[in-house]
Amino acid sequence: MWVRMRFDIGWSDLAYGMACIGRILDRRRLEWEVRHYWTQPEQIFPCLSVRTGFDLFWSAAALPAGSEVLMTALTIPDMPRIVAHHGLTPVPVDVDPETMAPRLEMLEKALTPRTRAIVVAHLFGILVPMTPVIQFARQHGLLVLEDCAQGFICRGYEGHPESDGVMFSFGPIKTATALGGAVLRVRDPDMLRQMQQRHAQYPRQPRRAYFKRLLKYTTLKAACSRPICDVVIATCRMAEWDHDQIISNAARGFPGPGFFQRIRHQPPDPLLAMMVRRLWTYEESRLAERTARGEYLSRLLPADWQRPGCRAEKHSYWVFPILAEDPPGVIAALARAGFDATNRSSLRVIPPPEDRPELDPVLSRALLQRAVFLPFGLEMPLRAMRRMAEVLASLDRQPPPRPLQHLTPPSLSAVH
Repeated sequence: MWVRMRFDIGWSDLAYGMACIGRILDRRRLEWEVRHYWTQPEQIFPCLSVRTGFDLFWSAAALPAGSEVLMTALTIPDMPRIVAHHGLTPVPVDVDPETMAPRLEMLEKALTPRTRAIVVAHLFGILVPMTPVIQFARQHGLLVLEDCAQGFICRGYEGHPESDGVMFSFGPIKTATALGGAVLRVRDPDMLRQMQQRHAQYPRQPRRAYFKRLLKYTTLKAACSRPICDVVIATCRMAEWDHDQIISNAARGFPGPGFFQRIRHQPPDPLLAMMVRRLWTYEESRLAERTARGEYLSRLLPADWQRPGCRAEKHSYWVFPILAEDPPGVIAALARAGFDATNRSSLRVIPPPEDRPELDPVLSRALLQRAVFLPFGLEMPLRAMRRMAEVLASLDRQPPPRPLQHLTPPSLSAVH
C-alpha cells in the first residue's frame, strides 16, 4: 500500500534529536541561528507552534472587542478559535478554487467598519499572490497576516515584505519538519517586542514532551514504510478499526483539553536545536524534485479530474488533492489498487456570522466535500504514479469539466 502520510525527516535527524535530549545546549545561540537563517533576522520570532505565535500576535495587536478578522474560509479550526478567544469575530472569505486565493469581490463584500485584519492561508503548497490583498488592506487600513504552514519553500518565500505577520510551521507533517516549532516574521518592532515579552513569561515545555514526540514519530515513520504499513492496515481491517481515522488522529497537533494552556509554552532546547539543523541542512533540491513530480502527476491525470489550484502560479505540491463527484468510491477503487487516498482533512470551513448568511463560503465548502488527497511524495516511484493515474482513468467517467468557479457541493441543498 502506498500510504499518504510521509514525514519529511531522515533517520539521522531523528537520531540527532534523541541525542539532544540529554545534552546541555546554548539556548541563546540556538535562537540566534534560527533567526539568522532568514534575510531579516531582526523580525524573526521562533516559538513552539504557529498557534502559539498566532495567539501572541492578537494579544499584542490589542484590537477592540468585536473587531472583525477576514480569514481564508478554509483553515484549521484552531485558527478562528484563537481569533474568537481574543474577543474578535472571524469572517470567512471564499477562495477561488483554481488559484486558492481569497476572492477579492468577497473581501469587498465582507468588509465592514469593524474589519481590522485579514488572514490569508497558503494551502496545499500553493503560494497565493499577496499584492492584491496587500493593496486592498492598505486601502482600508487593515493588518495582514500570512499563514504559510503549508507553503514553506525554504528561502524561496519569506512572505510579502509589507505583510504585518508571516507564519511558518515545522510541525510533524510539514516540509523540513522538526516535529514541532514555528517561526513568525513580525514587521512592527513594537508588536514584536510585546510578543517576545509575553512569550518570555511562558513556562518552558519539558524536554520529556519532545522526547515523547520523537519516539512517536520515529514509530510512525517506520510504520509508514510499505512492508510494515501493509501489515498495519491488514491488522486494522481484521480488528475492524478505521486505519484512516487512526492516521488522521496521529497527525493532530494539540488534541485534548487545555488547548490554550498547552500552546502557551516556550519551545524546549532540543526542539530549537532540531529547528536549527533542519533549516540549515535541508536540501532545497528536495523541493524542486517534489514540484517536478507534482507537475508530472498533473500531466498524467485525465482531463476529467480537476485539481484545486490548477491555475496557481507557484505550487510546491505539499499535498496532492483532486476533486471527485463520489469521493468514497474513488478512495475505495484506489485502495483496491494499493493506494491509500483519503477525503479526511484537518481543514474546516469557517461559518459566516449568524447575521450575515450571504457570506457563506460555498466554493470552499464544495471543494472540501469533494477533495480526495492522493498518496504522493519523493518516496513514490514514477511507475506507481503512472499506475495511480491509470486507476483513476479506468473509473466511470466524471462529468464534463466545468470551471471550478461554478463548483457546487454534492449536498448543496442541505447546506442552505
